[in-house]
Amino acid sequence: MAVVPYKDTPDDKKSQVAHMFNSIAGKYDFLNHFLSAGVDIYWRKKAIDLVARNKPQLILDIATGTGDFAIEAMRLKPRKVVGVDISEGMLAVGREKLQKKQLSHVIELKTGDSENLEFEANQFDAVMAAFGVRNFENLEKGLAEMYRVLKPGGQVVILEFSKPKAFPFKQGYNFYFKHILPVFGKLISKDRAAYTYLPESVQAFPDGPDFTTILTQVGFKFTAWHPLTFGISSIYVGTK
Repeated sequence: MAVVPYKDTPDDKKSQVAHMFNSIAGKYDFLNHFLSAGVDIYWRKKAIDLVARNKPQLILDIATGTGDFAIEAMRLKPRKVVGVDISEGMLAVGREKLQKKQLSHVIELKTGDSENLEFEANQFDAVMAAFGVRNFENLEKGLAEMYRVLKPGGQVVILEFSKPKAFPFKQGYNFYFKHILPVFGKLISKDRAAYTYLPESVQAFPDGPDFTTILTQVGFKFTAWHPLTFGISSIYVGTK
């Protein structure tokens, strides 16, 4: 059974995820930085370092949210970054950030379903995602779409939460995720389900070698897994 934010509603996961992010959009950036003690900024920088390898000019940012990953990609000096997300609330916050940073001419944020992308095949030099693929209703379908729109030789870079294995980080991480994070998440965002869903979705996600296996199954070559911060998050890469 799929892990969903709101267990008392019959809506599908995609609808629930969109509603959840619309609900917390105004607090999302603050909570990201607060609950990770700012380490999420470092993680994005490390992921963009890997995106930089092929010097991409046209980049697709899947599940772009408020656009932080797309904004970080600006240091690569791309010609264009397109961000796609199912939450219009998150995109609205992102567009305000782009206007303030005067980046709207380079970064375009669009409402869209990452599992049914509107783009033609073989279009983007790089496809990236930060903390988004875990929320796909159909993981394989979403990854296959990322593969489809990527140019031959192009690279996918995915940043996602993972599960530490070593003592004592595993125990401390699990305690924080299950008991501390939901409390602060509810207090600040007023949506307890969102920060109860987070640890549940991370626990259910096929991280590490299991995820690189799925990348290979949908067609990616030269897949690799780069754990970060004792395995709290990971970067995955692959080539079309």
